[in-house]
Amino acid sequence: MHSMEKTDLEKSKSHIIVEIIEYMPNAVLSKTIIKKLSGNITVTSFDAGEELAEKISPFDTYIQIIDGAAELTIDKKKFKLNLGDGIIIPAHARHRFDANEQFKMIATVIKSGYED
Repeated sequence: MHSMEKTDLEKSKSHIIVEIIEYMPNAVLSKTIIKKLSGNITVTSFDAGEELAEKISPFDTYIQIIDGAAELTIDKKKFKLNLGDGIIIPAHARHRFDANEQFKMIATVIKSGYED
């Protein structure tokens, strides 16, 4: 199960990032924080045992783990990401996420800068 909410967070209002999305059994949930033409920021929760199918993005994506720990594979190289870790997934790289345990992450996609 994969669910995507389209609403941005309320502006000029403080929030606790790890609390803006919950875990759901047997599910991957995503909530959009900001969505603009130049990029977007989403927060995603993975229940233990869940995964996202391998994909390729045409843009750089910055991942930051905000709860738990994740396994990320980028072009067949595995990374164990713990709470507080961040990594840039390069544009056009094959990547996938696996949840050996529950985790939450923020993904920031930057779409500008590819015009040159």
